[in-house]
Amino acid sequence: MILKEYFLAQLDREAASTRKTIERVSDGHNSFKPHERSMEFGNLAALVAGMLGWIALIVDRDELDLEAPESAAFRTKPLSSRAELLASLDRAVADARRSLQSTTDEHLAKPWAFKMRDTPLSQNPRGIMIADSVFSHLAHHRGQLTVYLRMVDSKVPAIYGPSADEHI
Repeated sequence: MILKEYFLAQLDREAASTRKTIERVSDGHNSFKPHERSMEFGNLAALVAGMLGWIALIVDRDELDLEAPESAAFRTKPLSSRAELLASLDRAVADARRSLQSTTDEHLAKPWAFKMRDTPLSQNPRGIMIADSVFSHLAHHRGQLTVYLRMVDSKVPAIYGPSADEHI
């Protein structure tokens, strides 16, 4: 299996798990925070919904400086409804699929940089960045989101195995 085929298959698996989680987000909790240093529910839900779209960013661009004015579109902003979150997820998955289908393993081996104020925070081959900064990072934040779901009395979906609310 070539790398891009692996990533396309992983995209399908992660998109399904992410959809199950986003479908449980109820409207009206955007400002909820379990702790003063925690991210607000609305930001976290929007981050999880859009994160798979980072694949297109990594494939299509050579770097992202998150503090650069032209990167404003890549900063997460809360969305007002579950419908908007699901639409964001659908766009992210479509963009990721398009970029992965049009790339090559050679391109995925080329370096990509994440920067803040022109200072590299992380630079690795695109394939490593997709694995670490998208798929692993998404699993982390999706897990956080399931904790928030529990705290606002929503049902937690079964993702990697059964949950207290859903048996596989």
